[in-house]
Amino acid sequence: MTSRRPFTGCGTALVTPFTANGRVDEAAVRRLARRQVEAGMHFLVPVGTTGEAPTLSPAEKRLVIELVVDEVKGVVPVLAGAGGYNTAEVIEGAHAAADAGATGILSVSPYYSKPTQEGIFQHYASIAANTNLPIMLYNVPGRTGSNIEPATTERLAQVPQIIGIKEASGNVFQMADVRRRVPAEFLVLSGDDTLTLPMMALGGEGVISVAGNEVPADMARMVEACERGDFAAARLIHERLLPLLQANFLESNPGPVKAVMALAGLLEPVYRLPLVAPTSGTLQSLRRIALELGLLAETASA
Repeated sequence: MTSRRPFTGCGTALVTPFTANGRVDEAAVRRLARRQVEAGMHFLVPVGTTGEAPTLSPAEKRLVIELVVDEVKGVVPVLAGAGGYNTAEVIEGAHAAADAGATGILSVSPYYSKPTQEGIFQHYASIAANTNLPIMLYNVPGRTGSNIEPATTERLAQVPQIIGIKEASGNVFQMADVRRRVPAEFLVLSGDDTLTLPMMALGGEGVISVAGNEVPADMARMVEACERGDFAAARLIHERLLPLLQANFLESNPGPVKAVMALAGLLEPVYRLPLVAPTSGTLQSLRRIALELGLLAETASA
């Protein structure tokens, strides 16, 4: 494996598999992490939104991080989720992630409380002052109810420990403005699989991917093609995967992606409330797309 700067390229926002009785499926966590490394994924992101982090206890989050770190054995970096609307608790989560062996944290902007831009800045500055781990900002206004504005990202880029941002605003103009404002060494990653190619064409350094759970090798190859400047090759992969990238959000993430993985026999179709299994109509669409991509055996359509 060629060396690369940590947290560049394609990182998978790992799902958290559960057993039929609702516990963390430790064997499946290990198996899925190993599958990612074998597929050529560049880094892994456990216990984020796609990992149903809001429903995991602090002990479960630490367990999942420890399992992933142990399984990858330093081959790829581990960017663990540690975010929320209580700054003191986020700092505790960052400490726990460090103790569990994570090499960085992904920290979602405070949700529900809808802080001002100054509140967002002070939140992250406080986290940075209380951890030695690199921090990746995570801007996802559709879930948090507030936006990290480009001027605030520019300001946060000057804070030691803050190394980049996962930009999931869905606004290409904002993504371009962020890349223009921040220093060249500050990482700007797409938070949307469908916008990975345009984000990288604008100078972004990769993606934190949901679809990486289902098609890790394809997502890694698409990003590597962008890194080489071979956007024609990247477009071919993007176009082939686009139905799946869109279908993953037919219902709230990670409902669809876990459903596809369950159809493929990678995990049990178990969710934690308030998330529930996708509807039968969504499942039919997911099964059809997964079959077209060769992700399932033909018998899975029965």
